[in-house]
Amino acid sequence: MTIPATPTALTEIVAQRSATSITFSWTAPATNGGDPVEDYRINTDDSTGVWKVLKEFHKDLTYTATNLIAGQYYIFQVEARNSYGYSARSQGVSILCATVPSIPLAPATEVIAD
Repeated sequence: MTIPATPTALTEIVAQRSATSITFSWTAPATNGGDPVEDYRINTDDSTGVWKVLKEFHKDLTYTATNLIAGQYYIFQVEARNSYGYSARSQGVSILCATVPSIPLAPATEVIAD
């Protein structure tokens, strides 16, 4: 028995995006190392090159990162854990936190001469 394989297919759930949150999902590891996957650890880099643990012991295959800054890119990676330890980190996914659109300009009219 050994650690689980790496989670795969990190994907943003676009319909749940906001100016301060990002929701994403992933696929469970193809193999669990002979011992059930207990939970996941979510890591993030806010484009500074410094990774930090965002959430440990997460049970679901989706996660919503909150209190983010609109217009900033965030990179996420996930690790699976069984009783033998954590898998390697998944491939990272870079997601832009939504920005609030600017106010549209007033419509303009154009006079066309004959």
